[in-house]
Amino acid sequence: MITTDILIIGAGPTGLFTVFEAGLLKLRCHLIDALPQPGGQCSELYPKKPIYDIPAYPEILAGDLTDKLLEQCKQFEPGFTLGERADTIEKQDDGSFVVTTNKGTKHKAPVVAIAGGLGSFEPRKPLIDNIAAYEDCGVEYMIKEPEMYRDKNVVIAGGGDSALDWSIFLADVAKSVTLVHRRNEFRGHLDSVEKVQELKNLGKIDLITPAEVTAIHGKGKVESVDITKIDEEPVLIETDHFIPLFGLSPKLGPIATWGLEIEKNAIKVNNALDYQTNIPGIFAIGDVNTYPGKLKLILCGFHEATLMCQAAFQIINPGKKNVLKYTTVTGVDGFDGTRKEAPKQVVKTIN
Repeated sequence: MITTDILIIGAGPTGLFTVFEAGLLKLRCHLIDALPQPGGQCSELYPKKPIYDIPAYPEILAGDLTDKLLEQCKQFEPGFTLGERADTIEKQDDGSFVVTTNKGTKHKAPVVAIAGGLGSFEPRKPLIDNIAAYEDCGVEYMIKEPEMYRDKNVVIAGGGDSALDWSIFLADVAKSVTLVHRRNEFRGHLDSVEKVQELKNLGKIDLITPAEVTAIHGKGKVESVDITKIDEEPVLIETDHFIPLFGLSPKLGPIATWGLEIEKNAIKVNNALDYQTNIPGIFAIGDVNTYPGKLKLILCGFHEATLMCQAAFQIINPGKKNVLKYTTVTGVDGFDGTRKEAPKQVVKTIN
């Protein structure tokens, strides 16, 4: 049985940053993730997608963010159980929890932090009769490697941030980019909408609204699609790839059976204190949780992880006082015995 201080379910950005914050408090962490590598959606769905709202990084690729977080928490020697799904949880007589995976691996910890992002997820697919026949043959529901679209004709469907962001990104990669949305209005960030409009004016993106892709054609692979505007006949457009980006259908999976309070496929937590669930000792942080005013941002997950670790310290060390110290003063102690010294402070005097 694997034992640790904090058992983290989910090895995405929020889970990885939890390792660092826990390490500052001398708490060890072990992470469980159904994916075969750390990083969550950042590594599995869009490793090459740029992220713009991480402090100190005007722009960073999702995969690079994962690498930086792994580098940051490495000194605290986290353990990983990857490629296995957390299936069951049992509370022990001593108040700790035992979590067992679908492959029978058991983990024991006094604190469990669920950082499962959106949970398990499936892409929302457009209602096109023969679309399954073209999956992985020109139809992709997510973009993992943008270079595969270099000098290709690409049709993207959707009206959210993913559709907008990838249209902008691929405008400098693909031979042509056509963005199709069933409405004239988009749900994405205003900056992205304005950038798409600018690229349309420059002739780098063909924007077709309100319209939908209604059929796919090709022998063994995508060769063309029908794009239908309201009250008009379909227009045939040749393309090498059709990428419907309608978001993901999230599912909590087995976690939904753990007796946690669930609201709209998310775990309710007490955000006034420490993001604890209705079961003491079990916390939920990141996109998997919900509370009044919740924002599903990586930045918010980092904040929630920080406060959660403070509460976890009190559970693991009852009665022991923890005094917050800034790393700029104390440095960072890794579990390997090395000490990362904080820079010496220089004091200047005025004569």
